[in-house]
Amino acid sequence: MTSKTPGVRPVTPHFSSGPCAKRPGWSLQALTDALLARSHRSKPGKAKLKRAIDLTREILEVPADYRIGIVPASDTGAVEMAMWSLLGSRPVTMLAWESFGEGWVTDVEKQLKLKDVTVLKAGYGDLPDLSKADSDTDIVFTWNGTTSGVRVPNADWIKADRKGLTICDATSAAFAQPLDFKKLDVVTFSWQKALGGEAAHGMLILSPRAVERLESHKPAWPLPKIFRMTKGGKLNEGIFVGETINTPSMLCVEDYLDTLQWAKSVGGLKGLIGRADANTKVITDWIATTPWIANLASDPKTRSNTSVCLKIVDPAVTALSVDAQWAFVKDLVALIEKQGVAYDFANHRDALPGLRIWCGATVETSDVEALLPWLDWAYAQAKESLAKAA
Repeated sequence: MTSKTPGVRPVTPHFSSGPCAKRPGWSLQALTDALLARSHRSKPGKAKLKRAIDLTREILEVPADYRIGIVPASDTGAVEMAMWSLLGSRPVTMLAWESFGEGWVTDVEKQLKLKDVTVLKAGYGDLPDLSKADSDTDIVFTWNGTTSGVRVPNADWIKADRKGLTICDATSAAFAQPLDFKKLDVVTFSWQKALGGEAAHGMLILSPRAVERLESHKPAWPLPKIFRMTKGGKLNEGIFVGETINTPSMLCVEDYLDTLQWAKSVGGLKGLIGRADANTKVITDWIATTPWIANLASDPKTRSNTSVCLKIVDPAVTALSVDAQWAFVKDLVALIEKQGVAYDFANHRDALPGLRIWCGATVETSDVEALLPWLDWAYAQAKESLAKAA
């Protein structure tokens, strides 16, 4: 095994799947126009928030009759708001194939304690049978499973004339994958995922059908203040023009605005998707010539172009216990982090032992290309240590 390190390093060593890499060229100077020490309810404060909503609509190509709101507690808060406010009037189908989808199942079954619930599950690397999802029930699912690297290929499995609502956690899909809004009634995501924004702010997008449900359905449970989207039985329209439920960070708002403007400069949604696809292709080509690694997603049609999850397939490692495999992965990651080449790219703690490399649009393809020889180098080093320990 060679100890010679590769000659090229990524310019930006950030490959975490959340918070994700900042946009190319980002610096604190981009935030000098932030509305600090001013009320977010002031005229300029509301204008900033409304601008963030309008740019989100433009870049994501959200239909004009869908509402877009900035809500508390990141994507998690947005999904919880939707489930607590909208579910309960119809049977529910839950789709889960990784840890976040599993979390929504737990909330529906254990917290909301809904009785008429169908759960369709699949293991890491696969999708459930989407044909079994009844569109006349409410459906809750992730578009892109962040901790498994498996995404739905499209929304063809959802009926256009459905009776139920579709609630889609799109936090690692938005701005990198095309979302079929005509098939989606609720779409959620967070700023710190695909655009590399700062944490704690979520986005909630509602179809007219979702608004109708909000105004006609009264949940059987009390709603916390930060979940309430109606007043006197009508939608609180202020939420969807920048009048946030709680106090947002205007510094984070400025950061989001800056990155949205960058997204426009690279070609909007089409350009963002193209950048993520190019990053993922680099890894796909490397896998094809690298015998020790494989994509965790079994079907190429369902492989993520953002949270690319990898599994080690070398029998010398897969023969180990799961704990020992995790120890091997941690050793490999530590070797690269010590070199300052890449950070935070091990698989999620609830997933299978392996690597997870963020390939969203804010990552430069040249940095992905520079990373891969380091993975080979670190693997050789970790394998040598494993042999010595044996």
